[in-house]
Amino acid sequence: MAEDIQTGNIRISDDVVATIAGLAAVETPGIAAMSGGISEGFAKRLSGKNVQRGVSVEVGQVEAAVDLRVIVLYGSRIQDVCRELQLNVQEAVENMTGLRIVEVNVKVEGVSFKEDEIALDDPQRVK
Repeated sequence: MAEDIQTGNIRISDDVVATIAGLAAVETPGIAAMSGGISEGFAKRLSGKNVQRGVSVEVGQVEAAVDLRVIVLYGSRIQDVCRELQLNVQEAVENMTGLRIVEVNVKVEGVSFKEDEIALDDPQRVK
C-alpha cells in the first residue's frame, strides 16, 4: 500500500535563474560580454566568472521575466543576435527550472571591436 506524500513548495532563487540566463547569454554567438550597467560607471566587460552581471530577473511561483544588458560584437546584425539571445535564454531557463518565461528584455549597451578585446586580454598591450 503506497502512502500519499504531502508535497511542499519549490522556490527557485532569483540568483539561480540569473545564473542560467547569464550563461545562456554569453554562449550566444554575437554577444561579446554582459554589461555591468550605467550604475557601475561605464559598460564593463566581464568574463564568465560573474555571469549574473547584466542580468535582472523577477521570479514568481510559475513564471519569470528576464532583463539583460549586453555588449555585441561589431559587425553582427544586432536585431538577429538579440532575437537569438532571447530564444536561447528562454529555452535554457524553461528547460532547467520549469518556469514559464513571460519576457526576455534586451538592452544593448555597447559594441565590441576585436582590437579592444585583444587589448583587454593582454595587460602588456594596455598602457
